[in-house]
Amino acid sequence: MDPQSLFQMAAEQVVAWAPKVAGALAVLFFGWILAGWARSFTRKALARSGADDALVPFISGLVYVALVALVGITAVSTLGVAASSFVAVIGAAGLAIALAFQGTFSHFASGIMLLTFRPFDLGDWVEIGGQAGSVKEIGIFSVVLATGDNVQVRIPNSQVFGNQMKNYNAYDTRRIDMVVGVSYDDDLGTAIQVCQDVLAAESRVLAEPAPVVAIHELGDSSVNLVVRPWVQAADYWATRWALTRALKEQLEAAGLNLPYPQRDVHLFQESA
Repeated sequence: MDPQSLFQMAAEQVVAWAPKVAGALAVLFFGWILAGWARSFTRKALARSGADDALVPFISGLVYVALVALVGITAVSTLGVAASSFVAVIGAAGLAIALAFQGTFSHFASGIMLLTFRPFDLGDWVEIGGQAGSVKEIGIFSVVLATGDNVQVRIPNSQVFGNQMKNYNAYDTRRIDMVVGVSYDDDLGTAIQVCQDVLAAESRVLAEPAPVVAIHELGDSSVNLVVRPWVQAADYWATRWALTRALKEQLEAAGLNLPYPQRDVHLFQESA
């Protein structure tokens, strides 16, 4: 073919495809702007409605991704490509990606479960698989905790949902379990009364459920009493520390002994 014929064919193709390409680019441009606006609008609407802080970025992100995918399919259709064929290609690519990132999708599925069932909220003190901390972020792939000494710990969601979880803020009240040992020579009635008086003097101890003071066991070196008051969850540690000091001081003031582990050694003299 001579150069003139080639130039003419190229010009015809440009004339034929130019409107389609221009239309596809216009769809992509305005669709991308619309998707961003929809994400921003969704985020603000959820914030005004009082939706959970952890759900706002997740839902707005889903809206954005769904619209971007729709815009892409529309742009391809504008070029004359059958949408069904394009969707089939995306499906095949999605399957390959799912197989390659199955661990990541496991975190994603667990994140959906966490956001749906909400076993804990932001700010709760939890223990997950032996790691304790305050919940700072509930993401779609991981949960972020801050330990008591303010160290950030990021736990993948599949490990969160697949492990035992303890939520120390799930209920308004908590029980403090303490063990106090007194000497075998001490009067147990006096020891119980002193413990009850200490609990009665502590304003943060709840009247209901009633606190329990009872003889628990006969230990190797002491008679052990259990002291179990109920407090508000927010007062747990402050009350526990205050009671530990008060019990020691008041038991000693009453003349009772707080024994420590000891061992008696007996020596025998053998005859020559």
